[in-house]
Amino acid sequence: MLTRVPLRAAIGVATTLLASSLAMVARADDSSPWQRDGHSAVRLLAGSRSGAVLLGGIAFQIQPGWKTYWRMPGDSGVPPRFDFSKSDNVEAVTVMWPAPQKFDDGAGGHSIGYHDQIVLPLRIVAKAADKPVTLRAEINYAVCEKLCIPVEASAELSFNNVASTEDTNLRAALDTVPKPANIGDPNPLTIRDVRRDGPKNVVVDVVVPDSRNVNLFVEGPTLDWSLPIPAPVEPSPPGVKRFSFELDGLPPGAKPDGAALKFTLVGPEKSYEFNTNLE
Repeated sequence: MLTRVPLRAAIGVATTLLASSLAMVARADDSSPWQRDGHSAVRLLAGSRSGAVLLGGIAFQIQPGWKTYWRMPGDSGVPPRFDFSKSDNVEAVTVMWPAPQKFDDGAGGHSIGYHDQIVLPLRIVAKAADKPVTLRAEINYAVCEKLCIPVEASAELSFNNVASTEDTNLRAALDTVPKPANIGDPNPLTIRDVRRDGPKNVVVDVVVPDSRNVNLFVEGPTLDWSLPIPAPVEPSPPGVKRFSFELDGLPPGAKPDGAALKFTLVGPEKSYEFNTNLE
């Protein structure tokens, strides 16, 4: 038996299917295919195409029980490395790092990084705002459980859509990036003081709103500095969580006096970055 479908209904169904198809194409255009290995996957995300400065992202999926690393991996681990030099119409790419977590590395120390899912936002500057932009990334990172496995991936993505389906995801990732702050700022969570305690020890006093856990990380002026993770000092003064670390892991010939240090203070809700010169 033949069933007759009214022409208006048929056109409505076709229109709905076409719109759904276009939405799926647009969604596919806003992210590159997942590049998978045995324990993780990585892909690029594209934000809306508007002007010469674009927002993108590198999305990671990590197998449960495994982790990957922050830009400074801590006592063990391998920091991710990215090469965007083969991109088209791209002047510069800045990787922005969401607040990381501290993990027990199983060898008496701690590593710094991420687990499960993470998006690293990218600030992409186009050479010409009115020309196509294609981001190409060579991505090198490690995933670790008890042992670390290096991963190499290549991804490519063009920025085409005026309104990207990934905008909400990228803005959410951007909100997790620590905000710039100054030492002594009157925030509920802030660094109050950084001072030397002898020739090799540095003490950092953090004002905390309550007894919840906070973590503090420190980086030197260049990537070849490998400073230890600041450790909590007990007892601390009331309303203050005190940390200290030794000036170890400096590159040969480097002097700590006047060195530009970056501190990342990670709280349960807010995170901040502070820059200071060591006196």
